[in-house]
Amino acid sequence: MIRCMAKLDDKFCWLAVVARDKTADGQFFYAVKTTGIFCRPSCSARRPLRKNVTYFATAREAEMAGFRPCLRCRPLAAVGTDVATATMIDLSQYLEAHADEPISLAQLAQRAGFSPFHLQRSFKAVIGVSPKEFQTAARLKRLKKSLRAGDAITGAVFDAGFGSTSRVYEHVDGRLGMTPSAYRAGGAGETVSYACRKTALGLIMMAGTERGVCFVQFGDSETGLLDQLKREYPRATVLASSTEVSPLLDAWIAALDEHVSAGGPQPSLPLELRGTAFQIRVWRFLMRIGEGEVMNYTDVAKGIGQPKAARAAASAIAANRIAILVPCHRVLRGDGSLGGYRWGVDRKRALIDTERRRRVEKP
Repeated sequence: MIRCMAKLDDKFCWLAVVARDKTADGQFFYAVKTTGIFCRPSCSARRPLRKNVTYFATAREAEMAGFRPCLRCRPLAAVGTDVATATMIDLSQYLEAHADEPISLAQLAQRAGFSPFHLQRSFKAVIGVSPKEFQTAARLKRLKKSLRAGDAITGAVFDAGFGSTSRVYEHVDGRLGMTPSAYRAGGAGETVSYACRKTALGLIMMAGTERGVCFVQFGDSETGLLDQLKREYPRATVLASSTEVSPLLDAWIAALDEHVSAGGPQPSLPLELRGTAFQIRVWRFLMRIGEGEVMNYTDVAKGIGQPKAARAAASAIAANRIAILVPCHRVLRGDGSLGGYRWGVDRKRALIDTERRRRVEKP
Protein backbone atom coordinates (compact mmCIF):
# COMPACT_ATOMS: atom_id res chain seq x y z
CA MET A 1 0.00 0.00 0.00
CA ILE A 2 1.49 3.34 -1.04
CA ARG A 3 1.13 6.10 1.50
CA CYS A 4 1.68 9.79 0.88
CA MET A 5 3.66 11.35 3.72
CA ALA A 6 2.20 14.14 5.82
CA LYS A 7 4.27 16.86 4.09
CA LEU A 8 3.30 15.62 0.64
CA ASP A 9 6.65 14.14 -0.18
CA ASP A 10 7.02 14.32 -3.95
CA LYS A 11 8.49 10.85 -4.31
CA PHE A 12 5.74 9.03 -2.43
CA CYS A 13 2.94 11.05 -3.98
CA TRP A 14 4.29 10.49 -7.48
CA LEU A 15 4.48 6.75 -6.85
CA ALA A 16 0.81 6.82 -5.81
CA VAL A 17 -0.10 8.68 -9.02
CA VAL A 18 1.90 6.25 -11.17
CA ALA A 19 0.25 3.27 -9.45
CA ARG A 20 -3.19 4.94 -9.56
CA ASP A 21 -3.37 3.93 -5.90
CA LYS A 22 -6.99 4.09 -4.71
CA THR A 23 -5.86 3.86 -1.08
CA ALA A 24 -4.25 7.29 -1.50
CA ASP A 25 -7.52 8.95 -2.55
CA GLY A 26 -8.45 11.63 -0.04
CA GLN A 27 -4.92 11.82 1.36
CA PHE A 28 -3.86 14.32 -1.30
CA PHE A 29 -4.76 15.63 -4.75
CA TYR A 30 -2.48 16.20 -7.70
CA ALA A 31 -2.79 19.01 -10.23
CA VAL A 32 -1.39 19.31 -13.74
CA LYS A 33 0.00 22.75 -14.52
CA THR A 34 -0.37 22.42 -18.29
CA THR A 35 -4.09 21.55 -18.18
CA GLY A 36 -5.19 23.45 -15.08
CA ILE A 37 -6.97 20.34 -13.75
CA PHE A 38 -6.63 18.51 -10.43
CA CYS A 39 -7.37 14.83 -9.82
CA ARG A 40 -7.46 12.00 -7.33
CA PRO A 41 -4.30 9.82 -7.20
CA SER A 42 -6.29 6.94 -8.72
CA CYS A 43 -7.48 8.92 -11.75
CA SER A 44 -7.47 6.81 -14.93
CA ALA A 45 -6.66 9.78 -17.19
CA ARG A 46 -3.46 9.75 -19.20
CA ARG A 47 -0.50 10.11 -16.85
CA PRO A 48 1.06 13.60 -16.99
CA LEU A 49 4.74 14.40 -17.05
CA ARG A 50 6.15 14.49 -13.57
CA LYS A 51 7.60 17.97 -14.07
CA ASN A 52 4.07 19.34 -14.68
CA VAL A 53 2.58 17.90 -11.48
CA THR A 54 2.07 19.61 -8.13
CA TYR A 55 0.32 18.32 -5.01
CA PHE A 56 -2.27 19.67 -2.59
CA ALA A 57 -3.41 18.33 0.76
CA THR A 58 -7.03 19.30 0.10
CA ALA A 59 -9.31 19.88 -2.87
CA ARG A 60 -10.02 23.35 -1.51
CA GLU A 61 -6.35 24.27 -1.76
CA ALA A 62 -6.24 23.07 -5.36
CA GLU A 63 -9.30 25.17 -6.24
CA MET A 64 -7.87 28.24 -4.53
CA ALA A 65 -4.73 27.81 -6.63
CA GLY A 66 -6.88 28.08 -9.74
CA PHE A 67 -7.20 24.42 -10.75
CA ARG A 68 -10.48 22.86 -11.96
CA PRO A 69 -11.77 19.42 -10.80
CA CYS A 70 -11.29 16.56 -13.26
CA LEU A 71 -14.48 15.41 -14.97
CA ARG A 72 -13.19 11.84 -15.13
CA CYS A 73 -12.31 11.04 -11.51
CA ARG A 74 -14.45 13.80 -9.89
CA PRO A 75 -12.13 14.61 -6.97
CA LEU A 76 -14.75 16.75 -5.23
CA ALA A 77 -16.92 13.67 -4.76
CA ALA A 78 -14.24 12.33 -2.42
CA VAL A 79 -14.86 15.24 -0.05
CA GLY A 80 -18.62 15.43 -0.55
CA THR A 81 -18.67 18.71 -2.47
CA ASP A 82 -19.07 17.49 -6.05
CA VAL A 83 -21.90 19.68 -7.31
CA ALA A 84 -22.15 17.77 -10.60
CA THR A 85 -22.64 14.42 -8.85
CA ALA A 86 -25.28 15.85 -6.54
CA THR A 87 -27.01 17.43 -9.54
CA MET A 88 -27.09 14.14 -11.47
CA ILE A 89 -28.52 12.31 -8.47
CA ASP A 90 -31.22 14.99 -8.15
CA LEU A 91 -32.00 14.63 -11.87
CA SER A 92 -32.30 10.85 -11.57
CA GLN A 93 -34.77 11.31 -8.72
CA TYR A 94 -36.69 13.84 -10.82
CA LEU A 95 -36.84 11.42 -13.77
CA GLU A 96 -38.09 8.64 -11.53
CA ALA A 97 -40.78 10.86 -10.03
CA HIS A 98 -41.85 12.02 -13.51
CA ALA A 99 -41.35 8.76 -15.37
CA ASP A 100 -44.72 9.11 -17.07
CA GLU A 101 -43.89 12.50 -18.60
CA PRO A 102 -42.03 13.12 -21.88
CA ILE A 103 -38.82 14.86 -20.80
CA SER A 104 -36.22 15.80 -23.40
CA LEU A 105 -32.47 16.05 -22.89
CA ALA A 106 -32.73 19.79 -23.57
CA GLN A 107 -35.29 20.17 -20.78
CA LEU A 108 -33.05 18.30 -18.34
CA ALA A 109 -30.04 20.36 -19.39
CA GLN A 110 -31.97 23.58 -18.79
CA ARG A 111 -33.05 22.33 -15.38
CA ALA A 112 -29.46 21.49 -14.43
CA GLY A 113 -27.87 24.54 -16.00
CA PHE A 114 -25.64 22.35 -18.20
CA SER A 115 -25.28 22.04 -21.95
CA PRO A 116 -27.07 18.94 -23.34
CA PHE A 117 -23.71 17.35 -24.22
CA HIS A 118 -22.24 18.01 -20.77
CA LEU A 119 -25.42 16.72 -19.10
CA GLN A 120 -25.46 13.50 -21.14
CA ARG A 121 -21.81 12.80 -20.36
CA SER A 122 -22.08 13.69 -16.67
CA PHE A 123 -25.29 11.68 -16.16
CA LYS A 124 -23.72 8.55 -17.68
CA ALA A 125 -20.57 9.00 -15.61
CA VAL A 126 -22.46 9.30 -12.32
CA ILE A 127 -25.57 7.14 -12.83
CA GLY A 128 -24.16 4.59 -15.31
CA VAL A 129 -26.78 4.96 -18.07
CA SER A 130 -28.12 7.80 -20.21
CA PRO A 131 -31.10 9.88 -19.00
CA LYS A 132 -33.30 8.19 -21.62
CA GLU A 133 -32.28 4.69 -20.50
CA PHE A 134 -32.82 5.67 -16.87
CA GLN A 135 -36.33 6.99 -17.56
CA THR A 136 -37.23 3.88 -19.55
CA ALA A 137 -36.12 1.73 -16.63
CA ALA A 138 -38.17 3.92 -14.26
CA ARG A 139 -41.22 3.49 -16.50
CA LEU A 140 -40.76 -0.27 -16.55
CA LYS A 141 -40.44 -0.29 -12.79
CA ARG A 142 -43.69 1.64 -12.51
CA LEU A 143 -45.38 -0.62 -15.04
CA LYS A 144 -44.30 -3.76 -13.20
CA LYS A 145 -45.61 -2.37 -9.92
CA SER A 146 -48.99 -1.53 -11.50
CA LEU A 147 -49.29 -4.91 -13.20
CA ARG A 148 -48.49 -6.76 -10.00
CA ALA A 149 -51.13 -4.70 -8.22
CA GLY A 150 -53.66 -6.02 -10.72
CA ASP A 151 -54.21 -2.83 -12.73
CA ALA A 152 -55.65 -3.13 -16.23
CA ILE A 153 -52.90 -3.56 -18.81
CA THR A 154 -53.79 -0.63 -21.05
CA GLY A 155 -54.17 1.74 -18.13
CA ALA A 156 -50.92 0.60 -16.56
CA VAL A 157 -49.07 1.06 -19.86
CA PHE A 158 -50.28 4.64 -20.30
CA ASP A 159 -49.84 5.52 -16.63
CA ALA A 160 -46.23 4.39 -16.83
CA GLY A 161 -45.64 6.84 -19.67
CA PHE A 162 -45.17 4.53 -22.64
CA GLY A 163 -47.94 6.09 -24.73
CA SER A 164 -48.93 2.84 -26.43
CA THR A 165 -48.77 -0.89 -25.86
CA SER A 166 -46.48 -1.28 -28.87
CA ARG A 167 -43.86 0.81 -27.11
CA VAL A 168 -43.89 -1.62 -24.20
CA TYR A 169 -43.15 -4.61 -26.41
CA GLU A 170 -39.98 -2.85 -27.58
CA HIS A 171 -38.74 -3.20 -24.00
CA VAL A 172 -40.20 -6.56 -23.00
CA ASP A 173 -37.33 -8.84 -23.99
CA GLY A 174 -34.91 -9.15 -21.08
CA ARG A 175 -36.76 -6.66 -18.87
CA LEU A 176 -40.20 -7.98 -18.11
CA GLY A 177 -39.11 -11.43 -19.31
CA MET A 178 -42.67 -12.14 -20.48
CA THR A 179 -45.63 -10.35 -22.01
CA PRO A 180 -47.30 -7.60 -19.93
CA SER A 181 -50.41 -9.73 -19.52
CA ALA A 182 -48.36 -12.59 -18.08
CA TYR A 183 -46.38 -10.24 -15.85
CA ARG A 184 -49.57 -8.61 -14.58
CA ALA A 185 -50.63 -12.01 -13.34
CA GLY A 186 -47.24 -12.64 -11.71
CA GLY A 187 -46.37 -15.09 -14.47
CA ALA A 188 -49.84 -16.65 -14.69
CA GLY A 189 -50.06 -18.56 -17.93
CA GLU A 190 -46.30 -19.08 -17.95
CA THR A 191 -44.76 -22.43 -17.12
CA VAL A 192 -41.46 -22.32 -15.28
CA SER A 193 -39.71 -25.66 -14.96
CA TYR A 194 -36.92 -26.36 -12.51
CA ALA A 195 -34.42 -29.07 -11.70
CA CYS A 196 -31.84 -29.54 -8.93
CA ARG A 197 -28.48 -31.29 -8.93
CA LYS A 198 -25.82 -31.91 -6.31
CA THR A 199 -22.58 -30.76 -7.91
CA ALA A 200 -18.99 -30.60 -6.78
CA LEU A 201 -19.69 -27.02 -5.66
CA GLY A 202 -22.94 -27.79 -3.86
CA LEU A 203 -26.63 -27.94 -4.63
CA ILE A 204 -27.66 -26.01 -7.73
CA MET A 205 -31.08 -25.23 -9.18
CA MET A 206 -31.74 -24.37 -12.81
CA ALA A 207 -35.08 -23.06 -14.06
CA GLY A 208 -36.31 -22.04 -17.47
CA THR A 209 -39.28 -20.85 -19.49
CA GLU A 210 -39.93 -21.42 -23.16
CA ARG A 211 -37.54 -18.51 -23.80
CA GLY A 212 -34.56 -20.18 -22.11
CA VAL A 213 -32.76 -20.49 -18.78
CA CYS A 214 -33.88 -17.74 -16.39
CA PHE A 215 -32.48 -18.91 -13.06
CA VAL A 216 -29.30 -20.70 -11.95
CA GLN A 217 -28.54 -20.50 -8.24
CA PHE A 218 -26.50 -22.33 -5.62
CA GLY A 219 -28.19 -22.97 -2.29
CA ASP A 220 -28.31 -25.06 0.85
CA SER A 221 -31.65 -26.74 0.18
CA GLU A 222 -34.09 -27.37 -2.65
CA THR A 223 -36.85 -25.79 -0.55
CA GLY A 224 -34.92 -22.55 -0.13
CA LEU A 225 -34.05 -22.39 -3.82
CA LEU A 226 -37.63 -23.10 -4.81
CA ASP A 227 -38.82 -20.26 -2.57
CA GLN A 228 -36.44 -17.89 -4.39
CA LEU A 229 -37.74 -19.04 -7.76
CA LYS A 230 -41.38 -18.61 -6.74
CA ARG A 231 -40.68 -15.05 -5.59
CA GLU A 232 -39.47 -14.33 -9.12
CA TYR A 233 -42.59 -15.88 -10.68
CA PRO A 234 -45.23 -15.66 -7.92
CA ARG A 235 -48.21 -16.76 -10.04
CA ALA A 236 -46.55 -18.84 -12.71
CA THR A 237 -47.03 -22.57 -12.92
CA VAL A 238 -43.78 -23.78 -11.37
CA LEU A 239 -43.16 -27.44 -12.09
CA ALA A 240 -40.39 -29.89 -11.38
CA SER A 241 -38.70 -30.87 -14.60
CA SER A 242 -39.74 -34.05 -16.33
CA THR A 243 -39.56 -35.62 -19.76
CA GLU A 244 -43.12 -34.49 -20.43
CA VAL A 245 -42.87 -30.97 -19.00
CA SER A 246 -39.41 -29.85 -20.07
CA PRO A 247 -37.29 -32.49 -21.79
CA LEU A 248 -34.54 -29.98 -22.54
CA LEU A 249 -34.06 -28.70 -18.98
CA ASP A 250 -32.85 -32.08 -17.67
CA ALA A 251 -30.26 -32.19 -20.43
CA TRP A 252 -29.23 -28.61 -19.73
CA ILE A 253 -28.65 -29.09 -15.99
CA ALA A 254 -26.83 -32.35 -16.68
CA ALA A 255 -24.48 -30.46 -19.01
CA LEU A 256 -23.96 -27.77 -16.38
CA ASP A 257 -23.21 -30.42 -13.73
CA GLU A 258 -20.71 -32.04 -16.10
CA HIS A 259 -19.03 -28.66 -16.49
CA VAL A 260 -18.92 -27.89 -12.74
CA SER A 261 -18.16 -31.37 -11.38
CA ALA A 262 -16.17 -33.13 -14.09
CA GLY A 263 -14.46 -30.35 -16.03
CA GLY A 264 -16.64 -30.61 -19.12
CA PRO A 265 -17.07 -27.66 -21.49
CA GLN A 266 -19.31 -24.81 -20.42
CA PRO A 267 -22.67 -25.45 -22.08
CA SER A 268 -23.97 -22.85 -24.51
CA LEU A 269 -27.65 -22.53 -23.57
CA PRO A 270 -30.42 -20.07 -24.49
CA LEU A 271 -30.84 -17.53 -21.71
CA GLU A 272 -33.74 -15.33 -20.66
CA LEU A 273 -32.07 -12.23 -19.25
CA ARG A 274 -34.33 -10.09 -17.08
CA GLY A 275 -33.01 -6.72 -15.98
CA THR A 276 -32.50 -3.10 -16.95
CA ALA A 277 -30.92 -2.14 -20.26
CA PHE A 278 -27.65 -1.40 -18.47
CA GLN A 279 -27.65 -4.69 -16.54
CA ILE A 280 -28.24 -6.70 -19.70
CA ARG A 281 -25.36 -4.93 -21.46
CA VAL A 282 -23.09 -5.85 -18.56
CA TRP A 283 -24.27 -9.48 -18.46
CA ARG A 284 -23.84 -9.92 -22.19
CA PHE A 285 -20.31 -8.54 -21.93
CA LEU A 286 -19.50 -11.01 -19.13
CA MET A 287 -20.48 -13.82 -21.48
CA ARG A 288 -17.73 -12.69 -23.85
CA ILE A 289 -14.97 -13.02 -21.25
CA GLY A 290 -12.89 -16.07 -22.10
CA GLU A 291 -12.77 -19.11 -19.83
CA GLY A 292 -10.03 -18.74 -17.24
CA GLU A 293 -9.68 -15.02 -17.90
CA VAL A 294 -10.48 -12.36 -15.32
CA MET A 295 -11.28 -8.66 -15.43
CA ASN A 296 -12.03 -5.98 -12.89
CA TYR A 297 -15.05 -3.70 -12.67
CA THR A 298 -13.28 -0.91 -14.54
CA ASP A 299 -12.42 -3.30 -17.38
CA VAL A 300 -16.09 -4.27 -17.63
CA ALA A 301 -17.20 -0.63 -17.66
CA LYS A 302 -14.73 0.11 -20.45
CA GLY A 303 -15.85 -3.01 -22.30
CA ILE A 304 -19.44 -1.75 -22.52
CA GLY A 305 -18.27 1.67 -23.63
CA GLN A 306 -18.85 3.47 -20.31
CA PRO A 307 -15.44 3.68 -18.61
CA LYS A 308 -16.76 5.85 -15.76
CA ALA A 309 -19.52 3.44 -14.77
CA ALA A 310 -17.43 0.90 -12.82
CA ARG A 311 -19.61 1.20 -9.72
CA ALA A 312 -22.79 0.73 -11.74
CA ALA A 313 -21.20 -2.27 -13.48
CA ALA A 314 -20.41 -3.80 -10.09
CA SER A 315 -24.04 -3.40 -9.04
CA ALA A 316 -25.24 -5.04 -12.26
CA ILE A 317 -22.86 -7.95 -11.71
CA ALA A 318 -24.13 -8.38 -8.14
CA ALA A 319 -27.71 -8.56 -9.47
CA ASN A 320 -26.99 -11.50 -11.79
CA ARG A 321 -29.42 -14.41 -11.21
CA ILE A 322 -27.83 -16.88 -13.62
CA ALA A 323 -24.67 -18.29 -12.07
CA ILE A 324 -21.84 -19.66 -14.23
CA LEU A 325 -23.67 -19.25 -17.55
CA VAL A 326 -23.42 -15.50 -17.01
CA PRO A 327 -19.90 -15.73 -15.57
CA CYS A 328 -19.83 -12.97 -12.98
CA HIS A 329 -17.22 -15.05 -11.13
CA ARG A 330 -14.66 -13.85 -13.71
CA VAL A 331 -14.72 -10.28 -12.36
CA LEU A 332 -12.33 -9.27 -9.58
CA ARG A 333 -11.74 -6.11 -7.62
CA GLY A 334 -9.37 -3.48 -8.97
CA ASP A 335 -6.60 -4.64 -6.63
CA GLY A 336 -6.82 -8.19 -7.98
CA SER A 337 -8.57 -9.67 -4.94
CA LEU A 338 -11.56 -11.93 -5.38
CA GLY A 339 -14.07 -9.52 -3.90
CA GLY A 340 -17.62 -10.61 -3.19
CA TYR A 341 -19.72 -13.33 -4.80
CA ARG A 342 -23.35 -13.90 -3.90
CA TRP A 343 -22.80 -17.67 -3.85
CA GLY A 344 -19.64 -17.55 -1.71
CA VAL A 345 -16.04 -16.56 -2.34
CA ASP A 346 -14.87 -20.18 -2.03
CA ARG A 347 -17.05 -21.14 -4.99
CA LYS A 348 -15.72 -18.17 -6.95
CA ARG A 349 -12.14 -19.21 -6.28
CA ALA A 350 -12.88 -22.82 -7.22
CA LEU A 351 -14.54 -21.81 -10.50
CA ILE A 352 -11.63 -19.57 -11.53
CA ASP A 353 -8.98 -22.15 -10.53
CA THR A 354 -10.77 -24.93 -12.43
CA GLU A 355 -11.12 -22.80 -15.54
CA ARG A 356 -7.46 -21.84 -15.46
CA ARG A 357 -6.37 -25.46 -15.09
CA ARG A 358 -8.63 -26.46 -17.96
CA ARG A 359 -7.19 -23.71 -20.15
CA VAL A 360 -3.61 -24.85 -19.41
CA GLU A 361 -4.48 -28.47 -20.11
CA LYS A 362 -6.05 -27.74 -23.49
CA PRO A 363 -3.85 -28.98 -26.36
